[in-house]
Amino acid sequence: MGIYLNPGADLFLEARRSKIYVDKTAMLFELSAVLGTQQKYVCVSRPRRFGKSMAANMICAYYDHTVADEVFAGLAVARGEEFPRGRGACDVLRLNMQEFLSETESMAEFLSLLKDSLLWDLLKEYPDYDYLRRDNLRRVMDTVYAQTQRPFVIVIDEWDCIFREYPHDTEAQRAYLDFLRDWLKDKAYIGLAYMTGILPIKKYGTHSALNMFTEYSMEDPGAYARYVGFTEEETRALCEAYGMDFEECRAWYDGYAFPYPEAGHIYSPKSVVEAMLRQRFGSYWNQTETYEALKIYIDLNEGGLRDAIVRMMAGGREKIDTTTFSNDMTTFHSADDVMTLLVHLGYLGYDLDRGEVFIPNNEVLREYVTATKHGEEWSIISRTLQASDALLDAVLAGDEEKTAAAVAQAHLETSHIQYNDENALSYTLSLAFYSTRRFYNVMRELPAGKGFADLVFLPRPRHAEKPALVVELKWDKGAMAAIRQIKEKGYAGALADYAGEILLVGISYDRRTRRHEARIERLERPAPRGLEESVPSVDNNSKA
Repeated sequence: MGIYLNPGADLFLEARRSKIYVDKTAMLFELSAVLGTQQKYVCVSRPRRFGKSMAANMICAYYDHTVADEVFAGLAVARGEEFPRGRGACDVLRLNMQEFLSETESMAEFLSLLKDSLLWDLLKEYPDYDYLRRDNLRRVMDTVYAQTQRPFVIVIDEWDCIFREYPHDTEAQRAYLDFLRDWLKDKAYIGLAYMTGILPIKKYGTHSALNMFTEYSMEDPGAYARYVGFTEEETRALCEAYGMDFEECRAWYDGYAFPYPEAGHIYSPKSVVEAMLRQRFGSYWNQTETYEALKIYIDLNEGGLRDAIVRMMAGGREKIDTTTFSNDMTTFHSADDVMTLLVHLGYLGYDLDRGEVFIPNNEVLREYVTATKHGEEWSIISRTLQASDALLDAVLAGDEEKTAAAVAQAHLETSHIQYNDENALSYTLSLAFYSTRRFYNVMRELPAGKGFADLVFLPRPRHAEKPALVVELKWDKGAMAAIRQIKEKGYAGALADYAGEILLVGISYDRRTRRHEARIERLERPAPRGLEESVPSVDNNSKA
């Protein structure tokens, strides 16, 4: 066992011994299917803290010929009659590029140290072969393979750290990519090359130096979608084992959904594990970074980016074109490029079928809230969010006057958003109701009765003492018109299975008077034949 050559199973076994271990070894079926084929080049990119290194350690242990089969006993990969192809049949080289980067000061020094380190291990393990050149990595590996007939499995972690350390040094970046191409491409000694990092492979012009790789990213993880994080089934099982509220967990950490049936909803693994072990839901995914990591990008305001961020913070979605992204952290030509980077960093979810981005869950939304607390350009959003507690308190108390006043203030603060229809009013209200996310699942345009309710706030089981809210918005028609629409179209019928109290909230804006109006009525539950006979608890209309 060497440092880089055939590193053994220690790190994989460390993961298996942990208090929480989720079996992802079924991923090895996918990799073994391409072992020794023209599809043997695989690049998987994921955000930080999404299990990249753990997967790399698993792959190394599986193919390493010095590791016994017993290491995988009881796991998914061992449940068939025999292991998938390649188990214990390869020489493995395991590299973490960040380690080499931290020990060197130039790309030339980096590449020299990397090659010397691999040659040291290879020549120590296989000292007696007749090498043409012992200082040439490719020729040494050719010779070893010719003698052993064991293909090499190359596992590269943090492959893209070069582009973070040398963001503007294109010469260094090209030298690195050229090295990888010359070392890996069209080499018989390569059985599998697996790279993982945050970013997809860097593009120069219309081609990539590493065009032999098949990429699986947060835009489209393909067959690897269910290995991006924890599936809903895996997360539910953990919640049951640790006595944690699954619905609360879903609100905090769900949101990375991919259009593959076996994947479905994907949860942030680091956050779920921390929540289970600490017995508390909170923000854990990005604890290793400060909010500035996000703020740097949203402050760029490329092509209206700031307004797009505000709309997404309010629960909306933005359609983007991901094809112009250069796969680095500095080259941005549009808001779409910045938002595509945020997808790869995990700050946005991506709907592949619709080409839309969105903020995936409450944990990530908190990152945006923190990032927008600082800087004058975000001050109006910050003030709206800070005032959201008062708006929620007013609604729950049935105080129409304070509700109307709070909505008016939110309108004033977000007046830079085009405020000319019910959809714009909906974004303003979604921001103003930010505090509800602590207790409620928020649904925009929920299918209900004979149409769509504008906003529905359904309390999560942990907060079942709170009433559900059905909010209807009207433009130039009065708050009572909104209440009538809720009743006539049976919107509250969407909550027929909800046993608790329901508040009907009508909010309107009059363009002529520039005044907001609120109307609030209480129900114990939807009436069997509609809501026409419900009795309001508040008799006066209030305006602001």
